[in-house]
Formats: sequence, C-alpha cells, structure tokens
Amino acid sequence: MTKNLFFTFIYINIALVVILILTQNYSWLINVEVAFISSLLVSIATFISYKKNVQKSVDLEVQKQEEDLDYIDKIDDPYDLYSDDIKEEIIENPTKEQIQEAMKPIKQNHFANFKKGLMSYSSFYRIGAYVILVIGFFYLNNNKLLEVVPYLLGFLIVPIGSLLSKRD
Repeated sequence: MTKNLFFTFIYINIALVVILILTQNYSWLINVEVAFISSLLVSIATFISYKKNVQKSVDLEVQKQEEDLDYIDKIDDPYDLYSDDIKEEIIENPTKEQIQEAMKPIKQNHFANFKKGLMSYSSFYRIGAYVILVIGFFYLNNNKLLEVVPYLLGFLIVPIGSLLSKRD
C-alpha cells in the first residue's frame, strides 16, 4: 500500500476515535476499532499477496524472454534494437468466428489463470487476516459487545479511505 493511502486510513480512524471518546461511546469505539484493524489487515494481506503474484509473473516472463534470446543475438544486438516488432491487426467489425478465434488463447489459459488466482487467495497472509477478522467478530458477539452499525462503520473506513485518498 502506498504511504498516502495508509495514512488516509489512519487519519480517518483517529478522527472517528476522537469523536467516539468525546461522546463517551466506548461500546462503539470497541466495535469500530476491531472492525477497522481486521479490515486493514485483510487489505494489507491482499495487497502483499497480489504484489507477490505480480512480481512472480514478471520474473517468469523476464526469464522466459531471456531464454528465448539466442546467444549470438545477445552479442550482435545486446539491447534488442533490431528485433521484429509484433504488430496486431485491428479488425473493425469482427465476425463471430474471428471473436472465437481470438478467445482461444484466453480459454486455453483458463486453468493457469484459475491456479494463479487460487494461489493469491490462499496465501498465508490473507488466511491469517481473515482468521483475525472472524475471531474479532466472534469475540464481540460472544461477549455481547457486538453492535452492527459501528462494526460496519469501522469496517468501511478502509474502502472510504481508498476513495478519498489521492492517487499517485
């Protein structure tokens, strides 16, 4: 996560905590904080997981491109200045057969894409963050502290903060 986005979450949370302390509404404060911390952990874990997947894909692609280059080509053209550029043809009004032909590579990679998505969903970080989310929810519920409105308010700090933060 970028620092700007992270600090936006923290500022919104601090403002909400100050308001709740000034109004002496401590049950809301507990609900907001449990929900905020768990949703922030889920967001950070998701970010780390996807970042690792993207980095792994980039590394594999770079390795594949390096393997494809011939040794003599590396000597003759070390910066790949004279390679043939692949130009894609743009079709104005494609027919159904042309669309199906263009979709074949996507359909062939369906299992590979599913596997990549499954790996990002099942990362240790994300599973741990969701476990913390569930434990926090059940803790509040079992101790009769759970109030839905403040819990949702605390949980929505992260999405609202994402909308309010400046994009780099």
